[in-house]
Amino acid sequence: MISRTERVVNYTVLVALAAAVLVPVGYFVLAAVSPDRAGRPALGDLRWENFATAWRSADFSRSMTVSLTITVVVVVVGVLLALLGGYGFGVLGVVGEKALFPVVLLGMMISLEAIIVPLYYQFRPLGLTNSVPGIILIHLGTGVPFGVFWMRAAFRALPRSLFESAELDGAGPLRMLSRVALPLIRPAVYTLVLLSFMWTWNDYFLSLVFLHGDNQTATVALGVFQGKHVTEINLMAAGGLLVAAPVLVLYVFFQRKFIAGMLAGALKE
Repeated sequence: MISRTERVVNYTVLVALAAAVLVPVGYFVLAAVSPDRAGRPALGDLRWENFATAWRSADFSRSMTVSLTITVVVVVVGVLLALLGGYGFGVLGVVGEKALFPVVLLGMMISLEAIIVPLYYQFRPLGLTNSVPGIILIHLGTGVPFGVFWMRAAFRALPRSLFESAELDGAGPLRMLSRVALPLIRPAVYTLVLLSFMWTWNDYFLSLVFLHGDNQTATVALGVFQGKHVTEINLMAAGGLLVAAPVLVLYVFFQRKFIAGMLAGALKE
């Protein structure tokens, strides 16, 4: 049991940390609705139309459609591949696992900056540059290794006797995955969905190199928009909030499950 002094110190530190995070965010939001081009907050005159102006000026309807298409495909396909890979390595056992699993993990260890130039020249003859399927392939190739690692850890945290009992009852591998294992590792799956969505949506480097023109993503469109409105801080802040909104909404929706998934991984692995 902690003392009253410790409790007061704990709350003081937490309030200070919360203020350190929330004050800049609050100032950023007020700058986005400010009538002043310099972004100075004006509580008595909130210009919500700044968001509409930024949306039209940056053509976010087109770029966000591209980003959403890429992100949804990467999340759905990537999580499915990670589930199957993690299940194979963590439960079923794969022939040559000790050699194959480190090979899969190489995908997490090689920096994207180190391979992006040869990758570009390999993709160009195949018509995969400035192509949505091309960048989806790159996101899957760089994201699935972490997903397999994450799912394997979640599956291995489950008791082995659970699968043995299901097998004795006549359940096959797919039935054990869908009916026994998947309901128990939902927090880990939700965490992977959120991380995969956040990493893919926020990507700037890959999109800048591989996509342009009508295939421009929201993050690159925001960079172009900021270049055009470098003296209009209020519109730049509004554009930044529009691009960040999908990730913030998803985080709010998955918040509890995300924390549960992170804690489960920390305790079981």
